[in-house]
Amino acid sequence: MTGAQPKSSSMNAYKTHGLTTLKKAVRVLGGRAIDKRTKIGRALEQWRMDLVHDLGGFDGTSTMQRQIIDLAVKTKFILDTLDAWMVLQKSLVNHRKRVVYPAVLQRQQMADSLARYMTMLGLEKKSRIVSTIGEYIEEKAS
Repeated sequence: MTGAQPKSSSMNAYKTHGLTTLKKAVRVLGGRAIDKRTKIGRALEQWRMDLVHDLGGFDGTSTMQRQIIDLAVKTKFILDTLDAWMVLQKSLVNHRKRVVYPAVLQRQQMADSLARYMTMLGLEKKSRIVSTIGEYIEEKAS
């Protein structure tokens, strides 16, 4: 026999979380990495629209605020993906080394980033500025 035998997948207990690949896809592709045809993509788009609405609508937000919203949506996507992965794990602790897995720490960093973005945007809901009386009447009628 020449060379080592490949290990079967059942023998290999090492599991990857794919966070690096996911973060690279979001960084390179931006919003295109989140497919709005999927249930997750539609939910993230709804969350984005809710954030914009809470900040006073598209006209009530600045370009910088919309950029922070985009960063928050991407961070939420990665955070939700990590949460789903973590729920499926038997344990989040490497008992042999007596440490938590790095994905747990990275998840906390992502949660902290999302909290910072939300703080930058503000915690209170802002009312939308109405430019004409017609818009005001239309908004109150609906």
